[in-house]
Formats: sequence, structure tokens, C-alpha cells
Amino acid sequence: MPESLLASKSLLAGGALAVLWLLEGLVPMFEGRRERLRHDGANLAIGIVNAALAALLFAGATLIVAEWARAHSFGILRWLGLTGAWSLAASFLLFDLWQYLWHRLNHQVPFLWRFHAVHHADRELSASSGLRFHTGEIVLSSVARLAVLPLIGMTVPQLVVYEAVLLPVILFHHSNLRIRESIDRQLRRLIVTPWMHWVHHSDFRPETDSNFSSVFSFWDRIFGSFRLVADPRAINLGLGEMERREWATLQGMATMPFRKTAAGRRSEAEERSGRRTGHNLPDHSAGVQEGEERATAPARPRSRE
Repeated sequence: MPESLLASKSLLAGGALAVLWLLEGLVPMFEGRRERLRHDGANLAIGIVNAALAALLFAGATLIVAEWARAHSFGILRWLGLTGAWSLAASFLLFDLWQYLWHRLNHQVPFLWRFHAVHHADRELSASSGLRFHTGEIVLSSVARLAVLPLIGMTVPQLVVYEAVLLPVILFHHSNLRIRESIDRQLRRLIVTPWMHWVHHSDFRPETDSNFSSVFSFWDRIFGSFRLVADPRAINLGLGEMERREWATLQGMATMPFRKTAAGRRSEAEERSGRRTGHNLPDHSAGVQEGEERATAPARPRSRE
């Protein structure tokens, strides 16, 4: 694997995180964050541990399966006879589709959700949240990747190129950066943006179970999981009413999947019940899917795409 590719990937990710962290302090969308260093430090720590563990356990295996596929002319890209730039573009597209499908599966399979919920439990979303994943999820996704890479026929350099683009985009769409809706709208025609991904981190399940894309935003439009809200500040970020020590510390993140009750999301029935009983819950009935509005009484401004 060319060392220059690995170095470029690390530099892009580190540079993007540093720039976004500074901008979040200057123009935050969600204001009033008073423990940024502690919060982002914990997220960064678990991200570093996961990266080191993945490299230690799976770098060699990734090379082996990629070389096996090359030696046996195995994989979709080789069956189609794609080479050069066409092979790189197709591998990028197919692997991004896999990322969408895997992410969606993590929301639908209870066992996978227990680990993925650690990512969603963050109630102070920021660029560092893009690094916050339970080690168990990293192991599971890495194992699944060992089957997907040869099936696609993706080479290791192609994977590194994909990750070099993926990491800055993930950090960007998790960031607490105030960006004009008009600019976000133009960007989300192609890539996932903060206005899209903030919805995905809502504690309201119909919103949590939307906007699964990683790099290209069009997968959500194709598969009907695209959703927006008009005012992101009305979104309840995170999961449930956990105490800070349960979601903002390394110990809390590590033990969360192994609790008897998995971290939950509010259903539509629970939200309707909360409004009827006068609980102080935000009204999410104004959420919109691409090209249509939900036929419910509006309680906050609606957004059109």
C-alpha cells in the first residue's frame, strides 16, 4: 500500500477536524456548549483507540482478501472489465452504497443497534462525534468489510482513496457548524450535509431512521429515507434521558451496549402521547421527506427540498 496514500488520508482527516473544531467555536449552530474539550477529547480518544485496533487486527486481513480477489479475477469490477479511473469511480460508488446499506442495517437489527446506539447517544453533536463509535461496532463492520471488498473487487489503494474522502465528509456533516440553509441545500444535492445528518441524530425514531448515507446523499433519495426539518434547533439530539456520565465518558460509552435495556428512541406513538399529556416534547410532525410533507398538523415551519 503506498505510504503517501495513508499519509494523505491522515492529514486530510486531522486537518478537517482541526478546522471544524475552530469554526464550531466561532459559529456554532447549537450554542451553550460549556465542556467542549472534555466532550471532544473523549470522542477523539475512542476514535484513536478504534483506528489503532482496526489497523492491528484487520489491516493484514484486508490485504489478504484484496490480493486473493485480484489473483482470482474475482469481483464485480473485474467481471465488468473496468480499469483505471473507471474502476476507481465504480469502486467508490459501490462501496458508498455498501456503507448506506450497512448503516441502515445497524438501525434495524437490535444486536447491531446496541453498539451503534453509542454513536447516537451523543447529545452534543460536533465534528468529533464522527469518530465516536463503539469498538464492537468497528470490529463488526470490519469483519463485514472483509466479505464486501472482494465481492466488489476493490483494491486496497481504492479503499484508502474512499476513506480519504469519507472521513472529512463525516466530520463535516456531524459538525456543530452554523451553515446557511441555502448553501447546505446546494451541497446536499451531492453529499451528506449537517442539515441532513442532524435529523439522523434526533431522538425521534422516524427521524433517527432516516438519512443513512455516508458520502453521497442520493442514496437516501433513491431508497426513500431522505428527511429534513425546517429548524434544526428544534431537534432533540441524542437518546433518552441518560445522565452525562452515561453518554459523555469513555466508561459510559464502553458499557452502554451491555446494559439490560438498550438505548431507545421515541416512537410516533410515544411522541403523540407526550403531547397529549402535556410533556415538554418538541413537535416533530413537520418533518418532511423528499418531495412531500407528512399530513399532520404543523407545529413548526416546514422545509421543502
